[in-house]
Amino acid sequence: MTPALELRGLRKGYLEGGRTHVVLDGVDAVVAAGERVAILGPSGSGKSTLLNLICGIDLPDGGSVLLSGTDLTALSERDRTLFRRHRVGFVFQFYNLLPTLTVLENLLLPVELKGTVGPEEEARARDLLDRVGLADRDGAFPDRLSGGEQQRVAVARALVHRPDLVLADEPTGNLDEDTGAVVADLLDELVRSDARTLVVVTHSRELASRMDRVLRMSHGRLEEVHP
Repeated sequence: MTPALELRGLRKGYLEGGRTHVVLDGVDAVVAAGERVAILGPSGSGKSTLLNLICGIDLPDGGSVLLSGTDLTALSERDRTLFRRHRVGFVFQFYNLLPTLTVLENLLLPVELKGTVGPEEEARARDLLDRVGLADRDGAFPDRLSGGEQQRVAVARALVHRPDLVLADEPTGNLDEDTGAVVADLLDELVRSDARTLVVVTHSRELASRMDRVLRMSHGRLEEVHP
């Protein structure tokens, strides 16, 4: 089977004070369809840079990123944007909900960007709201929600358009321990029930322990920690 994600020799560096600071130095990894993988590593080790390369927001200096067999590094910026819009879901640490949209409108935004909003899509969005325990908050604006509630909406939003791959960047990093555990439970449950592939960057060993595999970013490369 074609892997959901394949990284081949990824390299990325940034110019700092006239010198190149190497962040990624030949990253290789293969993630199977439906697999859940955690990436650990200290701040500044390149985890967020790696996520930006995986979803095509940024391009590597060398190597390639293949999502379901499509080489993102060979696509134009426009085509990478369209590919990401249709095939990737993203959970951010700081929620990134639009303050002028209601909970339901925020949830439907990825579907609207695909141009496929209809009764079936709205029913799926409402079902996801129910599954994250926020069915009665569909008309509320984000500033009326707690941090944990906003992150639950963000998790649902990442899955509403049925992406092949879900990326999560420190999804519990801005939450207290108990609320983070609730969000971790929901993310795990929804990804499993939808049979989606998940790659999560986290400092939380508790969240990492729920995954099928754990990788560690070290000296610009990924190392297997344990299955």
